[in-house]
Amino acid sequence: MRPSRNCKLLLKLTFVLCALTFGLYCLRAPNVLTDVSSLLFDDARNASSQKLNSSTTLAPEDIIVRNGSLGGDGKRKKEEVYNVWCIFTKVTSNSPMRRKFRMFVDSLLKYSTGGVVFHVITDEESKIIAEKVIEYNFLVNKKKMKVQYYNVHKLAIEIEDIVSVMSPHFSSKPGTYYSDALFFLSLGLHRIAPQDQDTAVMIDADTKFRVDVKKLFKEFDHFGKQALFGLGPELTPVYRHVLYVYRSKNPKTIVGEPGYLGGYPGYNSGVVLLNLKGLRESLEYDQIVSMDSVEHLVEKYEFKGHLGDQDFYTLLGMERPEFIHAIDCGWNRQLCTWWRDRGYADVFANYSRCDSETKLWHGNCNTPIPED
Repeated sequence: MRPSRNCKLLLKLTFVLCALTFGLYCLRAPNVLTDVSSLLFDDARNASSQKLNSSTTLAPEDIIVRNGSLGGDGKRKKEEVYNVWCIFTKVTSNSPMRRKFRMFVDSLLKYSTGGVVFHVITDEESKIIAEKVIEYNFLVNKKKMKVQYYNVHKLAIEIEDIVSVMSPHFSSKPGTYYSDALFFLSLGLHRIAPQDQDTAVMIDADTKFRVDVKKLFKEFDHFGKQALFGLGPELTPVYRHVLYVYRSKNPKTIVGEPGYLGGYPGYNSGVVLLNLKGLRESLEYDQIVSMDSVEHLVEKYEFKGHLGDQDFYTLLGMERPEFIHAIDCGWNRQLCTWWRDRGYADVFANYSRCDSETKLWHGNCNTPIPED
């Protein structure tokens, strides 16, 4: 049975009256719609905040910064991402390294204008401390950054072949600070880092930024075609000492001489820029870190070091300088004076001299970092 014309008219009038009633109510109580939308927004914001604050390890796809602008093709552009790597292991709650790490993270956040992704190589116990330090600095600086944690023991397995080649020549006695695999991690970071990372910097935790880290990444714009790494000069006479035999046989060499006077003092690995894409694509790099190649370098320069990866970088810079881009000393202003008190007081000032603006302090060998 079809509804009559009068019934249809009655239904329409009822609908119109309901709409008018609701409209009048909203005009008299305008906060109704606002409150509803506010509740929805707050729920979304809280969910987003909980996800950002989560201490769980981020998946590689979550490392991409999401707030890029749209390109001409309608696809969303990725904002510039600055991948900063740091090693934080064997740390206890009372360890001095905890305070140094807090200073490092604080300075990284303080000067950052965004886009930083922080990659922390750690162990289970140290990770708990790292999470607390990072969360504390989030609150103090009222800023956040994406954080990714990596298990040092798993990563060590991935570069076991490199470690086995390097350790006999560039480590101190077994069981000491520099003998662990983690001090060769930078040489295999291209294997460890997610494949979408083309560049990265690895920085010691006993450092303190004085400028935005994105300025350091601009150094990649000055890399030569073959450059795989970027490092600053060693600011002590350690390689004058280590290369004593080679220097005595080659009295005219600049090797081991201070950079201030045009010499080659070696490199310091407290700050390492890595061309990850170049390392993955390099046809020579695997050969460079092979046993035959490393043994050739060690024999040629009569070298026996104890400083891990930086010993290798120093030899590589002597043999194949095109593979290393030299950054200025202001990006790794080392403060250690240990060698000054070990027989090199007369020449130490020539090595430690740095006329560049200090952009990053490096409190190596437990040296206090100045208050800015």
